[in-house]
Amino acid sequence: MTMGLDSRPLIAHVVYSFDIGGLENGVVNLINHMPYETYRHVVISLTDITDFRKRIVRDDVEFVALHKPPGHALWLYPRLFKLFRRLRPAIVHSRNLGALEIVVPAWAAGVPVRIHGEHGRDIGDLDGSSKKYQWVRRIYRPFVTYYIALSRDLEDYLIGKVGIPRCRVAQIYNGVDAHRFHPAGMHRPSIADCPFSDPSYWLVGSVGRMQTVKDQTTLARAFIRALELSPELKESLRLVMIGDGPLREKSQLLLKQAGCDESAWLPGERNDVSEILRGLDCFVLPSLAEGVSNTILEAMASGLPVIATNVGGNSELIDAGQSGELVPVSDVEAMAQSIVAYARDRARARSVGQVGRAAVERHYSLTAMVQQYQGLYDRVLNEN
Repeated sequence: MTMGLDSRPLIAHVVYSFDIGGLENGVVNLINHMPYETYRHVVISLTDITDFRKRIVRDDVEFVALHKPPGHALWLYPRLFKLFRRLRPAIVHSRNLGALEIVVPAWAAGVPVRIHGEHGRDIGDLDGSSKKYQWVRRIYRPFVTYYIALSRDLEDYLIGKVGIPRCRVAQIYNGVDAHRFHPAGMHRPSIADCPFSDPSYWLVGSVGRMQTVKDQTTLARAFIRALELSPELKESLRLVMIGDGPLREKSQLLLKQAGCDESAWLPGERNDVSEILRGLDCFVLPSLAEGVSNTILEAMASGLPVIATNVGGNSELIDAGQSGELVPVSDVEAMAQSIVAYARDRARARSVGQVGRAAVERHYSLTAMVQQYQGLYDRVLNEN
């Protein structure tokens, strides 16, 4: 669509791909909830834009897909330069390493403010120790006006490892829609099409892209191990894994080989995530790396106890022993024991979920997130 004459400053949100994911969901929430009169928005994807765009409910947002093949975007620089000259954004806001390089053509095109957000770890650098990735970020540092880190862990990385001055880094947590994601109430509702509708079942589950960094196969193994540790749970404990990707088939195979496939449901990608979370009793995030997980916040908002790996910003969201449990990365035994403990003590599991819900209401509201982003945009734009 054509923006036309409009006095509101334009923000160009640049991502590598605009598809289902936590980073992309954060862009959606920010655009949908920022007051209409403050800024206009355009979403630029270096690769593709999928039907995920439909989650943006505003009708004044332009979408641009550049269909970049794998590799450096150098050959895209002239096209990006022309795009930025046409759009004339006041702010270009890139996210994660895959989109960082666009700050060069944005600078060349005269975009006054270039903001870069770090949302999570790269698959080839799960602990942030890669000198190569630190070096790459340093190369682009002169072209970035300001940085946003979604967790204190990422903030420390930018300042300590990459060498960004503290005065050029802000830490802003994701916010969650606590109205859309809310507890089920006294009785857990059935999940549409799920075979485990009997209220006697206790459903442990996960939601997310089933890719290597999310490590859902560890959850599958932990579920199998939980049934070995507590055979009495075989009648009630069930596994729900929502999402698609290469680990879906691998997880299904693991479950089948262990004779647990009839106790698990892996339907693939779904669009009714809030309803699915209300249909669970416990949420597990087995990731190898995280920034600040949207799905953890959504699960906490839904009143679920959360079991997550102790990586990235997970420990900043979960008060271990109070709103959930933190387990070591890829530790099947620890994850299985945490699942068993909650499944055996359902009253405690519900109480832990209530603590998580209260934490979301206090610290992780969408309103607070939008206000922080808007305040930062206003301030940096006025300074430049």
